[in-house]
Amino acid sequence: MRKIKVLVVDDSALIRQLLTKILGSQANIEVVGTAADPMIAWKKIQECHPDVLTLDVEMPKMDGLTFLSKLMARRPMPVVMVSSLTLRGAETTLKALELGAIDFVEKPSIDIANGTARVSEEIVDKVLIAAASKVRGRSNPVVHVEESPILRSSSSLKEATDKVIAIGASTGGTEALAQLLPALPSDAPGTVVVQHMPKSFTTAFAKRLDGLCRMRVKEAEDGDRILRGRVLLAPGDQHMEVVRQGAAYYVRLNHQPLVNGFRPSVDVLFHSCAHHLGPHVSAAILTGMGRDGAQGMLAMRDNGAHTIAQNEETCVVFGMPKEAIAAGGAVMIRPLGQIARELIRSLN
Repeated sequence: MRKIKVLVVDDSALIRQLLTKILGSQANIEVVGTAADPMIAWKKIQECHPDVLTLDVEMPKMDGLTFLSKLMARRPMPVVMVSSLTLRGAETTLKALELGAIDFVEKPSIDIANGTARVSEEIVDKVLIAAASKVRGRSNPVVHVEESPILRSSSSLKEATDKVIAIGASTGGTEALAQLLPALPSDAPGTVVVQHMPKSFTTAFAKRLDGLCRMRVKEAEDGDRILRGRVLLAPGDQHMEVVRQGAAYYVRLNHQPLVNGFRPSVDVLFHSCAHHLGPHVSAAILTGMGRDGAQGMLAMRDNGAHTIAQNEETCVVFGMPKEAIAAGGAVMIRPLGQIARELIRSLN
C-alpha cells in the first residue's frame, strides 16, 4: 500500500521535529518534508506532491490563513491545522475550516514535548482521515428554507415547544452546520446540536453561528430550556442530554466518561432524545469519521422519530452517516442542501 505523504509546516523547529517523529513512526505515513514558512512550503508542495499538509496558524512572511486561502485557490489539498486552545486561536481555526481545512489538532501550550506526545494518536488519526476526505469547494450554495406560518409562534404558550430538532456532526461538520442552520426559519423548533470539538472552540463556534443564523444560537448551559427559535450547542468536554419536565424540555450537561471516544457524544444526545421525546423529534447526522450517533439514531427511529443521514456526495467524511445508515437508523438519506427543508417538513 502506498504511504500517505505529509508535509509539516510550522515556524517552530521543535514542533516540526515532534510532528515528524510522531507521523514518521507510522508504517503508512511518510513525512516528505518540513517548512518553516509558507514560501518554503509552497516550493516543497510543488517538489514533493504531499497528500496532506499540517499547517500552523501563526508564521513569519505570511500567516497561515492567507497561505491556506491561496493554497485552496491554486492547489486544493487536505489540510490539518495545528492550533492553540486560546479564544483567538479558536476563532482563527474556525476561519481556517471555513477556508477549506479538513480538521485541526491542538497545539500544546505548556510542556510542548510531552503535550504533543499525549495527543499523538489524535494527530495520526486526523492526518489519516484528511488523506481519505474530500477537499471541499468554496462555492457550495446555502439553501434557504422559506418561513412558514405554521412554524410561527403567535403565543407565549408556544414557547414550550412540543417538537425538537437534534443534529450530530464531526469532521467537516462546522461548515455543514454553517450551511444547514442558517437555512432554518427564525421560529423553527428548538434545536440541539453536538459537534465534536474542544470546549474553547465551541464557545467561538456558537458565536459564529449566532451571527449567521436567523435562529438564536448559544453554547448550552446546564438547565437551559429548549425553546422555539433557539439552537443549543453542546459545550466541548461535556455530554448533553435532553430531559422533560412537565410540558417543557431542558438540556442537562455532565462529565461522564467518553462515549465512542468523544465528549460530547452524539449517541448520548440521540439516546436521550429517543427516551424523552419519542416521535416529537426530527434528527440529522452529518459528516464525520467513526460511528458516534449510529445507535442513538436507531433508537430514535425505533421510537418514532424522523431521522436523516447526509449523503456521501456532500460529506467531507462519509463515516458517521454511513454507520447510521448501515445500522438501520436513517429513515432517509439526503444531500446537505435538502436536510433543513426535510427537518422542517417532518415536524409540520
